[in-house]
Amino acid sequence: MTTIESLKYRYNNLDVFGKIITINAVVFIIDVILTSLFRLNVVKYFVLPANFGDFITQPWSILTYGFLHSGFFHLLFNMLFLFYLSRVASNLFRTKMVLNIYLLGILAGGMAYLGVSNIDPTNFFGTKNGIMVGASAGVSALLMFVAVYMPNSEIRLFNTFNVRWMHIAIFFVAMDVFRLLLGINQGGYVAHVGGYILGYYYAKQLVKGKDIGLGFERMMDSFASWFKPKSNLKTVHRSKRSASKRASKSKSSEKNDKQKKIDAILDKISKSGYESLTSEEKAFLFDASKDN
Repeated sequence: MTTIESLKYRYNNLDVFGKIITINAVVFIIDVILTSLFRLNVVKYFVLPANFGDFITQPWSILTYGFLHSGFFHLLFNMLFLFYLSRVASNLFRTKMVLNIYLLGILAGGMAYLGVSNIDPTNFFGTKNGIMVGASAGVSALLMFVAVYMPNSEIRLFNTFNVRWMHIAIFFVAMDVFRLLLGINQGGYVAHVGGYILGYYYAKQLVKGKDIGLGFERMMDSFASWFKPKSNLKTVHRSKRSASKRASKSKSSEKNDKQKKIDAILDKISKSGYESLTSEEKAFLFDASKDN
């Protein structure tokens, strides 16, 4: 097996969040190579622009920005949180539902960023030509969902002590609100808040028995089906006649087996007498006599 085949095999055996983490890492490496070695800024077509007019020309960026990161530690922090949170949530819920929360969080964060940045871009962001990248909004949605729906769930830190996800969520929400008020990276923290709101609402609705992500899930399944290869296999329906023939053969075979067993019991009686039969053989012979 070649190195490429080995990597492909390992990738195919990852769960959906393992694949997302891998894609984020690969995209980051490709971006670094293209920008540092070839001076190519390809990712500019996938970042989320603050200006609504620019966004209209690349509407896919409302989702693709969540797969881009501005630096190694930005990527590392988001992917570590995604790794742990996705496992906590997937232990209790369908993987697709957890994926819904993550992707809807990215969308909610993007919409919050666009909405706020176009209300008063100069005063709020200091510029009207900003961009946003990062999976933080999706991670924020998962963090809030886990904290609200499973407030007693914990993570073990440094193999020494446990911390509740609820306390982690409270800490990060407080930090994000504080940095928003200070005017530090306001665009990114507005997106976090959008993710928090989505995660909170999703958890509260799920407690009531309503999964708000089912419509989005059906839409994504329909979109994914466009890229699945068409099967050349044809469905062959077996005729009722052939089915009845098989049933008839099966009944005939059962009848023959039953008769053989009766003959063997009768042969045993002729040689050793009725009392030589076991209780099972006597019961079988009695049932057979009633059928006849």
